Amino acid sequence: NMMASVETAAEHERILREIESTDTNCIGPTLRSVYDGQEHGLFMEKLDARIRNHDREIEKMCNHHFQGFVDSITELLKVRGEAQKLKSQVIDTNRRLQDDGKDLTSSMEELQQCRVQQRNIATTIDKLTHCLPVLEMYSRLQEQMRAKRYYPALRTLEQLEQTCLPRAGQYRFCSIMAENIPKLRIQIRDTAMTQLRDFLESIRKHSDKIGETAIKQAQLQRSLDSSVSTQPRVLMGRRGRKEAAAAMAAALGAGTDSGGQGGSPLSEQDSGILDVEDEEEDDDVRKLHPSIHPSIRFDLYFNYYRKQRRKQARLVLQPHSNMHETLEGYRRYFNQIVGFFVVEDHVLHTTQGLVNRAYVEELWELALSKIIAALRTHSSYCDNPDLVLDLKNLIVLFADTLQGYGFPVSQLFDMLLEMREQYGEILLKRWNITFRQVLDQDNYSPIPVSTEQEFKHYTSQFPLQDPELEKLPFPKKLPFSEFVPKVYCQLKEFIYACLKYSEDLHLSSTEVDDMIRKSTNLLLTRTLSHCLQYAIKKKNVGLAELVQVIINTTHLEQSCHFLEEFISNITNVPPDTANATKLYGTSTFKDARHAAEAEIYTSLNAKIDQFLQLADYDWMAAVQGGGTLDTSDYLIDLIAFLKSTFSVFTNLPGKVAQTACMSACKHISTSLMQLLLDPEVRQISMGALHQIHTDVKECESFARAGPVAGFQGDTLLLAFSDLRQVGLCLPRGPLSFCGYVSVPLNPKDSHLLSELRRKSK
Repeated sequence: NMMASVETAAEHERILREIESTDTNCIGPTLRSVYDGQEHGLFMEKLDARIRNHDREIEKMCNHHFQGFVDSITELLKVRGEAQKLKSQVIDTNRRLQDDGKDLTSSMEELQQCRVQQRNIATTIDKLTHCLPVLEMYSRLQEQMRAKRYYPALRTLEQLEQTCLPRAGQYRFCSIMAENIPKLRIQIRDTAMTQLRDFLESIRKHSDKIGETAIKQAQLQRSLDSSVSTQPRVLMGRRGRKEAAAAMAAALGAGTDSGGQGGSPLSEQDSGILDVEDEEEDDDVRKLHPSIHPSIRFDLYFNYYRKQRRKQARLVLQPHSNMHETLEGYRRYFNQIVGFFVVEDHVLHTTQGLVNRAYVEELWELALSKIIAALRTHSSYCDNPDLVLDLKNLIVLFADTLQGYGFPVSQLFDMLLEMREQYGEILLKRWNITFRQVLDQDNYSPIPVSTEQEFKHYTSQFPLQDPELEKLPFPKKLPFSEFVPKVYCQLKEFIYACLKYSEDLHLSSTEVDDMIRKSTNLLLTRTLSHCLQYAIKKKNVGLAELVQVIINTTHLEQSCHFLEEFISNITNVPPDTANATKLYGTSTFKDARHAAEAEIYTSLNAKIDQFLQLADYDWMAAVQGGGTLDTSDYLIDLIAFLKSTFSVFTNLPGKVAQTACMSACKHISTSLMQLLLDPEVRQISMGALHQIHTDVKECESFARAGPVAGFQGDTLLLAFSDLRQVGLCLPRGPLSFCGYVSVPLNPKDSHLLSELRRKSK
């Protein structure tokens, strides 16, 4: 029972806690468990005890908070009084607000009316905004029609029909305009085509004048640029377009003054089809594409214009058959071409769609090929270097002018480099004539100078470096003849001529230097060399002249390094630059000197032969008793000639004079031997041998006297050694050439000795 009562008490306690903590709506199951149990009365007692406990706690709490409650009631009563005052104030405020609101309501009604008016005004402005462009565009159209500016009139008409009228709405004036548009379009189309034809004819007539003015302006601009700065010229750009318009206006204005009714293509009658809108006009007009409306058919104008201009281009690019005869012919040709493309460039930048960049570039490529072909053909007929140089300058100006308008001209400069070869050949022909004239007119004598002024005159023309000569008193003689300073000056003139052609070709200093050096080498090795050979080989050239040629070429050879410095100074390229072309002047003058030396030897032997032809030996002469024989007359004259000749050789290089002297002695010895062995001489008497012996002794005496300095010992006597050996070995000793040094007989001359012995028996 004890355990049961404990469990019951615990169960009742749990139920009480559930009743205290559970929502009233969910208390049913808990109460049911109480009634279902056996201890109902006991539970009720515990419930009553719990209720009393809670009542006591409530009473304690109320007693604790009672004073606060009383204070709150008191405050509430005070608040009621204040609420009554507030209500009165609110009522009073509402009354006053109602009175004041009547004015506000009246103002709001007025504001509403103003808003309605504002909306109506905005609607009106919007309608006018759409209508005014129509009226302005129509007014502009009428103005363009009166001004005969038909091309922009077509575009204005297109914008009026396609853009402005649809936006304006359905108004009577819009309907009238729409009805007139087709009529205006037909009128504009027909008139514009007529004006386009007139314009094409006008620019065809005035292209040469336009080109002439454009070239003059380009030349003036180049002069200004070169005077202000040495920087490369740039394309004219926008300024060039303005200058183009100025050039056209100037040229065409002149054409109008002189041509009367011929008129300018930019005149009021001719320019309508080309005009574009001003800068202030809407971009929509600028960007209007010709294909917006097919009824306008701008492509008819464009195709017609391009077709006619192609025909005109073919006529312009066809040169006259005699164009190459004068520079003026080339100038007219270039003026027409420049005028043609200045017009095309102007049309390209001042119209929309009439021409495009691709069309102009294609036309220029076609023209460029024809221009180059024509220039190559006609320039090949030219043989005047001055005309070729003027033509080159004209082509450079022509190229610079068109380059200023954006046309590529590199092929023209390539062609000018090709023409340089032709120019060089023409120069060589001219200088060939000049050199021959200088050589023909030269007196081949040293230049006499009697004053310091004359000496400075020649040394300013030729770089003479001779301190000993400078110390000599006046009068004195320069070692060379007139042709040395003249040839040197002509070489410099040729270099200047080559430099003139190289100007304005946009070449580097190194390229110009190389070009000049190569051309100068051709002048030296081909032209001057041939002229010197001609002067040396021509008939009637004396030994004195040949000696002077050797002296002259020696001085010219020594001046070659001055030519090197001269070229370096005018091209600003040091002579020791890597891969720099060297002048061949040294070898040219050296070859000429060697040729002159050989010619001296040949001429000297020929002169000796002339004297030997006078030899008249009596091969059967008897031996004269007593006394000595006289030297043959021809040999006396020959030796006198040789002495006189060798005295002139004092200014020659030592080896040249020695070689000439040795050659002459050997030739005399050989010739005398040939006289002895002549097949026509059947017999030789002792008297004849005595005469030969006397003549040989005279030759030996001449050789021993040393006519030319520089021989060692009896070297020159060896020239007569063969002839002397023959005399030693002849029969009958008294005939031998006694008193001379004996040398061994050359075995190869044994047959000569046998023949001579046979004849003397």
